[in-house]
Amino acid sequence: MKNIRNFCIIAHIDHGKSTLADRLLEFTNTIQITEGQMLDDMELEKERGITIKSHAIQMEYQYKGEKYILNLIDTPGHVDFSYEVSRSIAACEGALLVVDASQGVQAQTISNLYMALEHDLEIIPVINKCDMPNAMPDEVEDEIVELLGCDRKDIIRASARTGLGVEEILNAIVERVPHPEGDEDAPLQALIFDSVFNSFRGIIAYFKVVNGVIHKGDKVKFFNTGKEYDADEVGVLKMDMIPRNELRTGDVGYIISGIKTSTEVRVGDTITHIARPCDKAISGFEEVKPMVFAGVYPIAPEDYENLRASLEKLQLNDAALTFQAESSVALGFGFRCGFLGLLHMEIVQERLDREFDMDVITTVPNVSYNVYDKHGVMTEVHNPGSMPDPTTIDHIDEPYIRASIITATDYIGPIMTLCLGKRGELVKQEYVSGNRVEIYYDIPLGEIVIDFYDKLKSISKGYASFDYHSNGFRPSKLIKLDILLNGEPVDALSTLTHESNAYDLGRRMCEKLKELIPRQQFDIAVQAAIGAKIIARETIKQVRKDVTAKCYGGDVSRKRKLLEKQKRGKKRMKQIGNVEVPQKAFLAVLKLD
Repeated sequence: MKNIRNFCIIAHIDHGKSTLADRLLEFTNTIQITEGQMLDDMELEKERGITIKSHAIQMEYQYKGEKYILNLIDTPGHVDFSYEVSRSIAACEGALLVVDASQGVQAQTISNLYMALEHDLEIIPVINKCDMPNAMPDEVEDEIVELLGCDRKDIIRASARTGLGVEEILNAIVERVPHPEGDEDAPLQALIFDSVFNSFRGIIAYFKVVNGVIHKGDKVKFFNTGKEYDADEVGVLKMDMIPRNELRTGDVGYIISGIKTSTEVRVGDTITHIARPCDKAISGFEEVKPMVFAGVYPIAPEDYENLRASLEKLQLNDAALTFQAESSVALGFGFRCGFLGLLHMEIVQERLDREFDMDVITTVPNVSYNVYDKHGVMTEVHNPGSMPDPTTIDHIDEPYIRASIITATDYIGPIMTLCLGKRGELVKQEYVSGNRVEIYYDIPLGEIVIDFYDKLKSISKGYASFDYHSNGFRPSKLIKLDILLNGEPVDALSTLTHESNAYDLGRRMCEKLKELIPRQQFDIAVQAAIGAKIIARETIKQVRKDVTAKCYGGDVSRKRKLLEKQKRGKKRMKQIGNVEVPQKAFLAVLKLD
């Protein structure tokens, strides 16, 4: 056990941690690098150049004549995948904190660092990309010293592209990261930190042994769900799974036990023996709280059950996704899904399409509100359709977040304007170093779910970094905005919005829908309404045939007669015709600006 080191890599998005992970694997001869990123093996990850899933892999390293086993867990850097990071941190004793030499410390770096410090991890600071022409390693070193309070000599300068400093990093991991603590003679306790679905072997759970030993063929049970299984195969994770006869305390590996139902494996659960169970589960896991909710509906109603199965399999691989069944008048049966953010929602949609071949419609994303009635009873509302009658509502509380934005001083003005436009309240601002400033705002979560992050990146030319955590609920004047097509409300397009935004939003939605809904044989009235009051209207003109073409000359009443006949036909059509809303109209509502 004293020769095992479990560590993870934490960094802001795009600071080069996956490339660094590949260099470490190459240096320890774990794998031969044949093409770009080897650890990011999902098609989507390669396309976008981001890590979506954390990956676990084992390396062997010779140091001063002794063989060490290093278990690396690579983590994502985007704020939407911070739950993946929290689980990786729970399975480690040390962390490499990677900072880009040309960009310095950014918001997500700080928030991941605090998460690691809460779990008492040993931090090894690494400045990456030191070979870049625009690198500023000395300034970045100052920032790291200020952030961590460590010695300058503890900071390793490296370049994942050229391989500079890789050996130094591996030596630092062996010397500085403590070995796992645990008792091999105690009852088995193993923490599940991830799971994947394999269509041949069922569900494979990844775990770290905290106490005890697990052998192949042992009878085990999962502590929280109480389900019992046989350990058909246990082993360690290299690039592929390598079976072993036993895993001892401190090891990281996988277990295959022929589990078929996804609900039986919970990330954060504890594995123990049936014959000699442990007293209590391993603590330190909180349930994930989704921030953004959206309805996901199959385009063909008969795909409903397939969509359920696909979401369940996806949930194994992505524990932050939550869903429950719901139905909509316009779209039929579907699911209300909870996501950690907009990028997370986009990735889930892409993965449903690529991995499970599901065509889905996603409704406008929104957040959950607490609605209090006149008797003081509180109900949680996740979508505008389930809002109680306005006459019974006393007040509505909406969720707020504490946002921290790190930016160069040149962009403070536009960023403050953006936050104020989103009903934000400035809490404080602090200068981090040189010309960089950290601004704290309290902003309603509903205001940032749609386009805040994109706008922030564009007005700061990509420099500002953004991180947030929830900050309770506050009372707010919210109203439900409905969109009507020919007098019929389309429930998938209704939104809850603040009183001050309603008129503007209603008008813009009507204008956008007028562009996107194809013309029919009859007039379509697109209206925005608050309750019974119409606040905006656009008309999509009918497609008309020139019925008077055959009249040449003669009395005007002959033309009038043909036009009246056409009008009666159109009126009859309007009564039986229905309006199809294309998928891009639902998505366009998100990008109104």
